Amino acid sequence: MSDPALESTRRRLTAKQAETVERLGLAAVDLLNREGFAGLTVRRVAAEAGVGAATAYTYFSSKEHLIAEVFWRRLAAAPPAPHDSDDRATRVIDVLQHISLLVADERDFAGAVTSALLGKDPDVEVLRQRIGLDIRERLTVALGPDTDEDVIDSLEMLYSGALVRAGMGYVTYQEIARRLEKSARLILN
Repeated sequence: MSDPALESTRRRLTAKQAETVERLGLAAVDLLNREGFAGLTVRRVAAEAGVGAATAYTYFSSKEHLIAEVFWRRLAAAPPAPHDSDDRATRVIDVLQHISLLVADERDFAGAVTSALLGKDPDVEVLRQRIGLDIRERLTVALGPDTDEDVIDSLEMLYSGALVRAGMGYVTYQEIARRLEKSARLILN
């Protein structure tokens, strides 16, 4: 996989452009923590980051695109969960919990990720596919070769449903991580 700092949804980035995108991402998370997703706009994020609105729109087509990009970068930068166990269920649980805990300490950001990934923006669709492929690859490695595709599909459904529940505020991400363990063991046993 290429360095996520030098790749965005819309184009490859120079080091200076990557720094601008990083500033926009940090500003978006800061603004989210203060104002929530409803108060977030690309223009406001640009102002927070000290970047012109036109420049921000060069990189991000919408606030959903911006938030999805921030999550994608976190996921892509996160090292794979260690696979220390011989038990494939334990390895899968490690992967699912590792990913769900990427946003566990940032409730507003986590909810915004859920909203953003459900959006219809074409740039978000690209990121949704990247995120899905990354998670599928992590699950496939944890499960080992010759795993039934239906098992992987079921685990993907489990994970995405769990994140939607947490993103909607029904349960915390820490609780989702615990519930993922129970559900994954049911699927894999």
